[in-house]
Amino acid sequence: MSPTSPANPGCPTRRLTTAQALVAFLARQYTERDGRRRRLISATWGIFGHGNVAGIGQALVEAGGGRSGSGGNGGGGKGAAHRMPYLQGRNEQAMVHAAVGYARQSGRLSAHAVTTSIGPGATNLVTGAALATINRLPVLLLPGDTFATRPADPVLQQLEVPHAGDVSVNDCLRPVSRYFDRITRPEALIPAALQAMRVLADPAETGAVTLALPQDVQAEAYDWPEEFFAERDWHVRRPAPDAHELEAAVRAVRSARRPLIVAGGGIRHSAAEETLAAFTAATRIPVASTQAGKGALRHDHPADVGGIGHTGTATADGLARTADLVIGIGTRFSDFTTASGTLFADPAVRFLHLNITGFDAHKLAALPLVADARAGLEALTAALAGRGYRVDPAYETEYSGAKEAWEERVEASFATPDSTVRPTQAQVLGLLDALVTEDDILINAAGSLPGDLHKLWRTRSHDQYHVEYGYSCMGYEIPAAIGVLLATEARTPPRPVWALVGDGTYLMNPTEIVTAVQENLPLKLVVLQNHGYASIGGLSESVGAERFGTAYRHRDADGGFTGPPLPVDLAANAASLGMRVLRATTVDDLRTALSEARDAGGPTCVYVETETPDTVSGPPPAQAWWDVPVAETASRPAAVKAREEYDRQVAARRRHL
Repeated sequence: MSPTSPANPGCPTRRLTTAQALVAFLARQYTERDGRRRRLISATWGIFGHGNVAGIGQALVEAGGGRSGSGGNGGGGKGAAHRMPYLQGRNEQAMVHAAVGYARQSGRLSAHAVTTSIGPGATNLVTGAALATINRLPVLLLPGDTFATRPADPVLQQLEVPHAGDVSVNDCLRPVSRYFDRITRPEALIPAALQAMRVLADPAETGAVTLALPQDVQAEAYDWPEEFFAERDWHVRRPAPDAHELEAAVRAVRSARRPLIVAGGGIRHSAAEETLAAFTAATRIPVASTQAGKGALRHDHPADVGGIGHTGTATADGLARTADLVIGIGTRFSDFTTASGTLFADPAVRFLHLNITGFDAHKLAALPLVADARAGLEALTAALAGRGYRVDPAYETEYSGAKEAWEERVEASFATPDSTVRPTQAQVLGLLDALVTEDDILINAAGSLPGDLHKLWRTRSHDQYHVEYGYSCMGYEIPAAIGVLLATEARTPPRPVWALVGDGTYLMNPTEIVTAVQENLPLKLVVLQNHGYASIGGLSESVGAERFGTAYRHRDADGGFTGPPLPVDLAANAASLGMRVLRATTVDDLRTALSEARDAGGPTCVYVETETPDTVSGPPPAQAWWDVPVAETASRPAAVKAREEYDRQVAARRRHL
């Protein structure tokens, strides 16, 4: 007869280490939404050190770790094998980025865990955790921790805090985690693991979840109740709107003359794209998009007016300045979206915000409509249907004409009149635009590319545009692309996944190229070499800092950085890590290389040096302001002039109350 649990008399138990119990528990957790069931934690990334190798590492061996099934997209039915696939990373931050890319591509319905050793392995998680939480994307972090029993004090890599003996470096993860617990006794894992799953599966609370695991507790055995290992489904809610809030929303829409929708990432997380299309078909309200919301409508949908805010289109920003009702759907209304509080300029403008969290729904003194994006749009569409609301045809004609005019500017930026010269960055995007289909996925996060992509890219499917701009983290792209590939690997043939990076971003985090090579994932990496931080260089010039410290060049005689470009060969570096590399020096070369890379079955890098565009042929400048404070006192003319412009712009800011 099996022993029984002291906590649950009569319940059979299983004797396992804490780490073995956690892995077995995770392999039996599922999400369910709209009748579809998926593994909640479908794989575990890990780099092993003395803080986790004998605990979680050994447990993963027991669980039959391997890559097979890591996508977690199929089946998941009762009786499925309870394996825990293992994925080998090279950098702890990068492993979190890969997990985040996987979670986003999986619609937040499936996630990955990440295990690390103690010390630097654990603190390397902080940046990735912040990115996950800011973007409302689930990832489970399992850092090793110092001994709970304190057999020797201090141990290797232990942070000693004289006034608090229970603090470790893992406490750095508290402010960037949606849930944090330290498992100092085996039995404490039971409530902590259940809370962790609740948060990961909750669309209103999800983000990074951290269970810090002291290395001795990981290896400690305990008699676990068998009930702990039963398959468990976590229903992902679609809360409907409150009737009072819905009626207020209907009144606001019906009274609006120039309404504008701001589509955010919540539309994608809710799979509400078709519902949004139906709402716009009924009302003809134009739709602008944040970075996370781009793709909510296809670029050629009549109501799509492109990106909004500092990196937005002239069409969307022009409509925003004259809108009398701004309908936010699943957006955080960050400063890039609001142009630091200067974009929505109509004196009578009001806001209606459909969001699954009350915290976001009340921003900008909005009328809140707290609900799931799809459920809320369905309710709003139905409530308006019997009341005959549709925007004035003249307004529809106005934004349609502005959309056509903007497309002409896009075409001009993409044009390649001379195919024998180096391409500009916008021309690189134009060549990709001519090549891709709705199957392709583009990933980017930082530098000048997000601005060009938000303004210029023609999104062909709901999940094609993957730009992480909540945290705008350099180094996200390559590991995130691996996560996306893992989430889509069930497709035959596999979907083309492109990671677009500048040289500055590439140097931040190229380590997971090795992982892509190891797994033979068909990653398509495009490296744009412009010898420095192009985005911050431009910003530096605009705020009077004169591009100081933004170019990758040798020092000059005065100690500055104006000498020749550094002889860094990033193509050779990518090749040394195992990628096939295609070098392109002209527009023609690049066109051929991109086509070859798209058809490649393994990891392939396209390397191109880009030309600085002139003001005529380059991409359109920013169509709205962004607040970066300028020195209030300065002796250099560039800073004095920049401050004058700053004072002029900031005078237009308002608080929406």
